[in-house]
Amino acid sequence: MGVDLRQVVAAILTVTMFVMLAQMIKRDHFDSLQETLPGESRDVQFDSANTIVNDGLVKLSKSSKGPWMVGIQELKPCSSRADFDEIGQSRGYVTFSLTNGPEYHVSQIADAVVVARSLSATLVLPDIRGSKPGDERNFEDIYDIEKFMKSLDGVVKVAKELPNEISIRDLAAVKVPNRVTEDHIVESVEPIFRSKGNIRLATYFPTLNMRKTAQKSSVDSVACLGMFGTLELQAEVVEVVDSMIDRLRTLSRKSDGQFIAVDLRVEILKNKKCQGSGSTGVKSCYNAQEIASFLRKVGFGTDTTIYLTQSRWDDSLSVLKDIFPKTYTKETIMPEEKKGKFLESEDSEFEKVIDLHICSQSDIFVPAISGLFYANVAGKRIAAGKPQILVPADIPGTSATVTNYLSPYVAKKNHLAYSCFC
Repeated sequence: MGVDLRQVVAAILTVTMFVMLAQMIKRDHFDSLQETLPGESRDVQFDSANTIVNDGLVKLSKSSKGPWMVGIQELKPCSSRADFDEIGQSRGYVTFSLTNGPEYHVSQIADAVVVARSLSATLVLPDIRGSKPGDERNFEDIYDIEKFMKSLDGVVKVAKELPNEISIRDLAAVKVPNRVTEDHIVESVEPIFRSKGNIRLATYFPTLNMRKTAQKSSVDSVACLGMFGTLELQAEVVEVVDSMIDRLRTLSRKSDGQFIAVDLRVEILKNKKCQGSGSTGVKSCYNAQEIASFLRKVGFGTDTTIYLTQSRWDDSLSVLKDIFPKTYTKETIMPEEKKGKFLESEDSEFEKVIDLHICSQSDIFVPAISGLFYANVAGKRIAAGKPQILVPADIPGTSATVTNYLSPYVAKKNHLAYSCFC
């Protein structure tokens, strides 16, 4: 039986990326509310009435029960299509795969778009590879192809597949760091592209946060478009997400249809050391009991509806449900007729995509786990004018002011999204 060299190269790149992620020594904890980096905005200050008084970011709602917060107007992209120069004749092809889940997809797309435009190359529509061997999907299984291609019109040329005449041997494997710079492309990618004419790209992640930097880059506008303006769900996935959100709002009548989404996945908590190293001991994740305590102490009542990203119920979650009976996982609120496709396959890409979008649309988001999922949900919420993100903490005493725990991504305006949206 013949061997498909395209699959061999793709498999090698995929395995390489998993190994690099597993070997990362530096893992980002939740941002400290006291930490300020060069070039960041000063901390937002809170008044005695528990309302943010600087920049009008978020304020408490007076019309609903509990410490719910209202958002701001939806932001607009800082750049426009008029800022992009015309694209020239294509000089070759850039191929790549989406891997590790939707929180990585947005960064992989952004880097691929930046590289393809810098090289005057045609970007080939990616496939989607899961964490298990053979777990592969077409781009259109999850994302809307037509909207993706339309979003990049005039920015970079996009092809649905490689031409038949291009051999796998014409594809040179190239690895680039997340948020790749123009200098890196010129020094490390362009020479290979010129030599081979076609490349297969893989993004690695030296760090898992998405804080903006003070230094501006010539590729910022392209990266912003790639990250925030290209990936939209295909119609059937949108239908499932919308039906689950409608169900959560129906269950939340006593809180005016408002609900909290908590990114809490038991399998990650079991495999991750939640207590950080060093003298500060910054925590990087919180278990169900700690989340329950945090939400009660900042003022949420027992009638509050909570959505967990954990797909199936685990006994360790009972302590949360004892305090907040309206706590649900996907298996409870997903339409029965959709479970066969979107839930029954363990560790499905669909499940991760559904979580990302429900957490992005909830009234409040609480990341029980630090990392790229939290960072990407924060970016989507900031762009949509929904910056109500509470970072949990161990709170001494019996009560605390909810707005004191607003995510530093929002309170300091130090998220990359603030470089993209104004």
